[in-house]
Amino acid sequence: MSIILSESEAKTLLQKILSFSKADECEITILGEEKGNIRYARNSVSTSGSLTNKNISVQSAFGKKVGIATIDEFDDASLEKVVRRSEELAKLAPENPEYVNLLGPQQYLKSTGYFESTAAVSPDTRATEVAKSLQLAREKNLTAAGFLDDTIGYTAMMNSKGLFAYYPSTSVNFTLTVRTQDSTGSGYVARGYNDIKKLDTVNATNIAIKKSSESAGAKAIEPGKYTVILEPTAAAVLLENMFFNMDARSADEGRSFMSKTGSKTKLHEKIVDERVTIYSDPTNAELPASPWSDDGRKQEITNWIEKGVVQNLYYSRYWAEKQGVKAIPQPNNMIMLGGNASLDDLIKGTQKGILVTKLWYIRTVDPQTLLLTGLTRDGTFYIENGKIKYPIKNFRFNESPVIMLNNLEALGKPERVVSTESNTNYLIPPLKIRDFTFTSLSDAI
Repeated sequence: MSIILSESEAKTLLQKILSFSKADECEITILGEEKGNIRYARNSVSTSGSLTNKNISVQSAFGKKVGIATIDEFDDASLEKVVRRSEELAKLAPENPEYVNLLGPQQYLKSTGYFESTAAVSPDTRATEVAKSLQLAREKNLTAAGFLDDTIGYTAMMNSKGLFAYYPSTSVNFTLTVRTQDSTGSGYVARGYNDIKKLDTVNATNIAIKKSSESAGAKAIEPGKYTVILEPTAAAVLLENMFFNMDARSADEGRSFMSKTGSKTKLHEKIVDERVTIYSDPTNAELPASPWSDDGRKQEITNWIEKGVVQNLYYSRYWAEKQGVKAIPQPNNMIMLGGNASLDDLIKGTQKGILVTKLWYIRTVDPQTLLLTGLTRDGTFYIENGKIKYPIKNFRFNESPVIMLNNLEALGKPERVVSTESNTNYLIPPLKIRDFTFTSLSDAI
């Protein structure tokens, strides 16, 4: 059996597995994927690999007693075995007081995240794209290290209440670090798409080369509060800490930045600049995502923050029932609106400031305020009179994305970026922020 099943093949297989069930309720999820990659370092390819993965997860419930079993064998005997095993585990388990009955059939939005161009990627394709990047680095006498990986896969779900969901997808990610021979300059770039036709490794490599060359010989300046321009790659690793922490239960229980005293939350309150609007949309052409969540709930176009005001929090079905509200699932993508200004426009409009191209090693200092710490890296530059004046040594920072978005000066045009921390793709604009806090210098390149 092929790793990648069509919708009809997945539906037939799920129906067969479900026919073995004797539980009160049964839910089955299938995943299949094929991955390929090529890695290079010190201007030479170091590894090339591929991975195939397929598995079935079966959840059986007797009342509120739940058991889950998984298997990666698809013959009939194994399929029945995994169902029986999940039922045995359910009967042994204590009752789960937070278990809610399964969903019935859902109407999902149409989302297209599958592209034949990416599905057709071969080892030769990867080698060709990487060869272009390596040639550019060698010609400039720079040292390149990068990683190109692509995935074709699908997920499918069916349950005993009649729900069926299927979503195929493809993706390709490319990351690259370029350094000068004396290791005093470093540039980084990351690109992610569903359609490999959008990937331009030549353009991406030239960006990393430019940053690498221009960041050599960095000067030290005093830490403190500065106006900063965050490239989308840098902004994403801060903003995703907001995205991942908009859970209603954590807010209601006083455990998040959305909490207030007295078991209240900041829902429907203005928490950031009115120019900030953050939403999710699985049908977005630039950032398509699965139209259904892990538990089968339909994903809808949802405003999370609109004109600075918190419009929604996401709820588990249990917590939504307990609170008597609509059960909004955690989103599968996140998009932040911006303006029409380019990164160069933001730089030209800055009298004095710092351009940050990458942030890394992000850690939480205070979850109640979302205070984060981390380091700049791979190209940090001082701006004066609307121009990049010279490269500067890296900083450690202490900053909250919530405070940051209250100190917003300008927004650029959103672009698809890959988070260096979570490897998640977002649509994020470059941000110009005043009073960004740098606490100390760093010797990192």
